[in-house]
Amino acid sequence: MRSGGGLVALAALLLLGAACALEGQYIEDTERFPGWRGELPRMDLGVGDTVGFGELGQELWRGRVEQVSWSPRAFVYHNFLTDEECEHLKNLARSRLVKSTVVDNQSGKSMDSRVRTSSGTFLQRGEDEVVQRIEKRISLITMIPQENGEAIQILKYVDGQKYEPHTDYFHDKYNQREENGGQRIATVLMYLSTPEEGGETVFPYAEKKVEGEGWSDCAKKGLAVKATKGSALLFYSLKPSGEEDPASTHGSCPTLAGEKWSATRWIHVGPFQPQGLAKGCTDSDEKCEEWAVLGECEKNPAYMLSNCRKSCDACDGGKKAAGRKEAF
Repeated sequence: MRSGGGLVALAALLLLGAACALEGQYIEDTERFPGWRGELPRMDLGVGDTVGFGELGQELWRGRVEQVSWSPRAFVYHNFLTDEECEHLKNLARSRLVKSTVVDNQSGKSMDSRVRTSSGTFLQRGEDEVVQRIEKRISLITMIPQENGEAIQILKYVDGQKYEPHTDYFHDKYNQREENGGQRIATVLMYLSTPEEGGETVFPYAEKKVEGEGWSDCAKKGLAVKATKGSALLFYSLKPSGEEDPASTHGSCPTLAGEKWSATRWIHVGPFQPQGLAKGCTDSDEKCEEWAVLGECEKNPAYMLSNCRKSCDACDGGKKAAGRKEAF
């Protein structure tokens, strides 16, 4: 009987060993393909951890991702742009800069405002290889199709210039039209320079506020992110439920010393003006020709450069139009 008991014990050990081996292989396989069982990804990244993004087995960007806030949902992607890419975007914009405008909440049209004192312009979507590369990178980190993004806007702030707190989601129906991709869901704000003082992006309604030294008085009014050359700030204007998120209200603190350059891409829930993605020189609004006849190419260059290039005879990059409507 003892011999029989020993055989039973040995068999049990062998079965246990086999089970452990299978469990080890199971863990190895499931960690190799996370998510196949429906589990949520882990977000407990350490300070020095990096995250890679790519497609078809090719990694296209890797860097440190910092969770800034859950209300609003905001993340900083460190070293998102290279120095060369930052300078390239600034050089594309220098000759096109015009006074920044805002959108009237009732009509959806652009207008001058004291709440925004920067200068800026819009690039064309896919304007050159560098812009295309950046647009693709934005699509990778947000996991939202490229065609849902607006043209990148370049802004320059100097001598105390600022932008008072505002939301990026629209309050008017005009800018939420289906052909415009509906409401804005997210914003990717890329910093092209590091100002000497000020220029932080501040969220006054965020759940937490910044602490410690090194922040301007404006930044201390809420959660703030320093403008650091090469970094990108991703935040969501809509909650996961699809509701507008008031906590995403944000502003650009006064640039107190030096220059602040930024590049912004707003992303919609659907394709943004898909007709504008077609090759060649086109108009993206059926009223462009009428507006051009009325002199809008000269009166409102910030809108007309990207939306009405054909009617403004700006297909060759000429200066008949010098920007695009800055919609927020």
